[in-house]
Amino acid sequence: MALAKLGVVVLDCPDPRALAGFYAEVLGGAVEGEGDWVDVKVPGGQALAFQRAPGFVPPKWPAPDASQQLHLDLVVEDLDTAEKGVLALGAKPLAEQGGSSFRVYADPAGHPFCLCAD
Repeated sequence: MALAKLGVVVLDCPDPRALAGFYAEVLGGAVEGEGDWVDVKVPGGQALAFQRAPGFVPPKWPAPDASQQLHLDLVVEDLDTAEKGVLALGAKPLAEQGGSSFRVYADPAGHPFCLCAD
């Protein structure tokens, strides 16, 4: 029997509304809220939340001396199409791209995420 259920994954960032907008575009969701806490709602429920973190420092990837803490794996039907889309929205490649199963990026605040082939 589970002791709890997952509510939401929350990402610290300097500008919650801007980062929520990035992920809303990527996931096909809607931004809700203002200020220090903003949610992205997707069909079926809440996907992510973003909270303002003064002094935010993005994780380093790859860095053997610094942990990335966590990253998101986003499943896509077509890696090339998804890659063009996230780059147009402001993502930055974190590794040489062109892989056939996954590709690694940083969102506009610097959090690592992967596009993964479905």
